[in-house]
Amino acid sequence: MEIEIRLAPEEKRMAPNFEKLLFGRVFTPHMFIMEYNCDQGWHSPRIVPFSNIEIHPAAIVLHYAQTIFEGLKAYYGVDGKIRLFRPWENVARLNRSAERLCIPTLNSEFVLKAIKTLVWLDKDWIPKQKGSALYIRPFVFGTEGSLGVKPSHEYLFIIILCPVSAYYEEGFNPIKIYVTERYVRAFPGGTGDVKAGGNYAASLKAQEEAKKAGYTQILWLDGLERKYVEEVGTMNIFFVFEDELITPALTGSILPGITRDSVLKLASILGLKAEERRISIDEVIEGIEKGKLKECFGTGTAAVISPVGKIFYREREYLINQGQTGEIAKRLFDYLTGLQYGEIEDPFKWTLILEESL
Repeated sequence: MEIEIRLAPEEKRMAPNFEKLLFGRVFTPHMFIMEYNCDQGWHSPRIVPFSNIEIHPAAIVLHYAQTIFEGLKAYYGVDGKIRLFRPWENVARLNRSAERLCIPTLNSEFVLKAIKTLVWLDKDWIPKQKGSALYIRPFVFGTEGSLGVKPSHEYLFIIILCPVSAYYEEGFNPIKIYVTERYVRAFPGGTGDVKAGGNYAASLKAQEEAKKAGYTQILWLDGLERKYVEEVGTMNIFFVFEDELITPALTGSILPGITRDSVLKLASILGLKAEERRISIDEVIEGIEKGKLKECFGTGTAAVISPVGKIFYREREYLINQGQTGEIAKRLFDYLTGLQYGEIEDPFKWTLILEESL
């Protein structure tokens, strides 16, 4: 399919001041949109001026949350080239999410083409300072106007872009996380391992309570025993015990993060032993108390690597690495961002450089 392009007015295409960017508040002048129905399949792909959309009040997404999304970034490199980081993995995960929520899958090559075309069109909106990027949000939702619990027969696939700086106010400084036993995020067999909108809606109550208590994010425990660590609200989680890097195994209720996978693959390059296994919150607390837990950090597209300096659990706050950023977190952050901004050679071929002849 060819992508039709309708340009926004010239005055709307002028990039803003990038000095003060709040995550997800400023959007580029164009968006990609494509429709689905049972007769035509996916059809009418187009890039149009960014605008509101109109949907039926009984649209299935509004009542039964049949919606999925992805998140990735475009980086302006030190060599003046624009890079995407493992975008094909995001597209593959989007389709895994689609299958789980009974949404028609999309042609992977075409989705990647749509992302590249839209990013190139709005390339002037990519901030050039390191630490900033252009956030890319592809999402799909059911639009059929029909009450009754069933998969929609009609969908919209949209991609929007927004220039962003650091996800957390703390930047690369350590964040504080709050362990909840009152709420759970997901169970095996549920949708915890896909990027479904309902997962995040269900997390809001716990997240708000953590914020009121002065903490940045929630650390979720497993839904059955409320004993094993799973992930942070917007990130996967890693622990450094002595000289070993450990992250919770993917048990069906944890999102398989692309940055998580990158860190596991980078471990051997950096001389680290990495392991995926179940890890209890008791083991984490004991590791802190006995001095065996040296570092803790989260991984995700938005924050890349986010050091954790404090954990709150059962009415007590525990300090990790004296509340400082650890050496391993720093090394991983430097290596990943070095790849993303073209500062170091990419031995994994993870970065995709955009060319003008798309």
